[in-house]
Amino acid sequence: MDSPSYISLSRLVAQQRATAVTANNIANMETPGFRAGRPVFGTVLERQQGADAPNGGQEMAFAQDRATWRAPNPGAMASTGNPLDVAIAAPEGYFVLETPAGERFTRAGRFTLDAEGRITDSDGNALLGTNGAPLRLAPGESRITILGDGTLRTENGDNGTLRIVRFPNPQRLVPEGDRLMAAPDDMRPEPLDRPGLIQGTVEGSNVNAISEITRMTEEMREFQFVSQMVEREGERMGSAVDRILRRR
Repeated sequence: MDSPSYISLSRLVAQQRATAVTANNIANMETPGFRAGRPVFGTVLERQQGADAPNGGQEMAFAQDRATWRAPNPGAMASTGNPLDVAIAAPEGYFVLETPAGERFTRAGRFTLDAEGRITDSDGNALLGTNGAPLRLAPGESRITILGDGTLRTENGDNGTLRIVRFPNPQRLVPEGDRLMAAPDDMRPEPLDRPGLIQGTVEGSNVNAISEITRMTEEMREFQFVSQMVEREGERMGSAVDRILRRR
């Protein structure tokens, strides 16, 4: 395989990755708190080996998958009337959940009560308070109020405060599933003093359905175009080999 084929192959791999990211965005159009991803590609320049420099340059450019960037804009807010549904108005804030793998972070504020009175997400992960313990409600407590600063209040008085955090560089958070984020070992969450919580509301996905479907169509066409180029390059190489063998 010669240089044009390697370059085309690197583009195919990159395009496949872009299509997978877009497909994941489309699949999570209805996931609360989900933020659309975008692949980040770089250019790798390499000098040709064993060949004279071509006219106009000495390097070959390969596509390389660098990372996935998440769109920072929050999703639309939807009123649900459920007192345990909470949205974070501050775009940089995250709820903190206790999971079997340790603390995880999410923007999806759709919560419920488990049999023990803990406030949990749909997977049973407990919502943590500022004291580091899961938030609980006593049996019979029904008048639930969550203030803008995270204070949890019932008819029996204050019952803890939701722990809302932020990160200096949220792009480094590692997605686990569609809603949870894990922080690298060298990155610590910081308290968010004014989260602006909105009770009875859920933040939706920030995915724009029309834009993502259009993007998917474009990416599939680009993949097809590069595939055709690789196929024609293979035919060209085969034809060149046949001509060389016939001369011999």
